[in-house]
Amino acid sequence: QVQLVESGGGLVQAGGSLRLSCAASGGTFSRYGMAWFRQAPGEERDFVAAISRNVGSTMYADSAKGRFTISRDNAKNTVYLQMNSLKPEDTAVYYCATRLLPGLTVNPTSYDNWGQGTQVTVSS
Repeated sequence: QVQLVESGGGLVQAGGSLRLSCAASGGTFSRYGMAWFRQAPGEERDFVAAISRNVGSTMYADSAKGRFTISRDNAKNTVYLQMNSLKPEDTAVYYCATRLLPGLTVNPTSYDNWGQGTQVTVSS
């Protein structure tokens, strides 16, 4: 069982930037595809970005394209989400997740392990 711990959330003004981190332990990190999701109050958990296990492929939600960048460091067992040009509608709890099967997907039910989340609040 992989344990995931997110960090880096906080309060930022619109137009600002944040870098989220997700540290993994208890498994072979390089075996897993990784993804970021987010969930606003009263909303469903939405896909944000995903990266393949070998860093060969990435995928982004339309809302994230051009503003967010997902990356990973397999030597540090960590996946990152660099978020630039933040908007108030980006306010949510951000979760990282692992996927053991190959391929990238936006479906949250296809991910195996989840962190506890980190709050991102963007003020206008």
